[in-house]
Amino acid sequence: MIKNIVWFILLLSSQLFSQGLNDLSFGTDSTFDVVTWNIEWFPKNGINTVDSVKKIISALDADLIGLQEIDDTTLCRQMINDIPGYELFMDDDWFGGLAYVYNTNSITVQSIYKIYDTSPYWNTFPRSPLVIDLLYDGEQYIVINNHYKCCGDGILDMGNTSDQEYRRYQANTLLKQYITANFDTNKVMVIGDLNDLIDEPSPNNVFDMFINDSSDYYFADADIASGPSANWSFPNWPSHLDHILITNELFSEFAHPHSEIQTIKVDDAIPGGFANYDYYVSDHRPVGIKIKTTADNIGLVENENPYLNITPNPSGEYICIDLTAFSGDTKVIIRDLSGRIVRTTVFQGGQQIEFRLQGATGVYFLSAESAQLKSRIKWYKNM
Repeated sequence: MIKNIVWFILLLSSQLFSQGLNDLSFGTDSTFDVVTWNIEWFPKNGINTVDSVKKIISALDADLIGLQEIDDTTLCRQMINDIPGYELFMDDDWFGGLAYVYNTNSITVQSIYKIYDTSPYWNTFPRSPLVIDLLYDGEQYIVINNHYKCCGDGILDMGNTSDQEYRRYQANTLLKQYITANFDTNKVMVIGDLNDLIDEPSPNNVFDMFINDSSDYYFADADIASGPSANWSFPNWPSHLDHILITNELFSEFAHPHSEIQTIKVDDAIPGGFANYDYYVSDHRPVGIKIKTTADNIGLVENENPYLNITPNPSGEYICIDLTAFSGDTKVIIRDLSGRIVRTTVFQGGQQIEFRLQGATGVYFLSAESAQLKSRIKWYKNM
């Protein structure tokens, strides 16, 4: 009798879980939508996990999903086969739990292959990075899916090949070398469970080689990592371990007001919240990026911020800052992608300001603050 009651409760909980996913959404028809998702040794809870993940992937409606920690490859293939419009790639040889799920209606796959998959690199990459070369809306993109070695003590012990932080540091170093040698002018994303913090202070930040090269690389999820823990991808610790790194060829597209990145809080869409999500699906939340592609970036002047606007966008050295929604002394701060302040000044609100910004090309953020109003906008400077 007790066994039947327990079974009924679990069945009811699973049904409620699946019904809640009807409110979940992410992708759009007008953006290139990429998701990274560690699904914790799929399937974590048998057929209930399969059913839930299938519904989540369908609801996300992404163009590309990079998966990590697939254990049962047969069940995973069967699951994706049941989702109309999607296909799965997993290497037939040792694949380390990495895979791609892609929308066949929006993506043309040119090639998928592993890198650093020979024995000299096994210590650095226990799961070889998986590269996909694809076309979306006629544009070529390179995405590199990863699952770095976990754990460590937070201290980067340079040169110690047994140190977990050093193994991740070496993985980043090799990936950067590979991108420079093979995709120096391509639009590249590095995604995955990278198992470390991008806002860790130096000298223990294993991502310093990317962070210090801010003219060429940017962690699109930097604001998530430095923001409230409620939005982090790994609530059990809690920490933010799942990242999306972009190269400068994507800076202008990411600067578009319709481009965005977020931790996709699937747990908010289901009864029981994260506890149920963790039980049925994974201990990691997905992280997703939406990119407004080049064809749509012409006329980036459209900006949905009702209080603050910059024209033209993209711009040269001269921009027009619309401060008509502000009044009185209005402090304007301009930061580059790394968060470094490059200009601070005070204007009177209620007017449009012609402004000159000298410096490198790239994405910039402008914040304006008066006594009554505070707002921020991003734009791309192309000369």
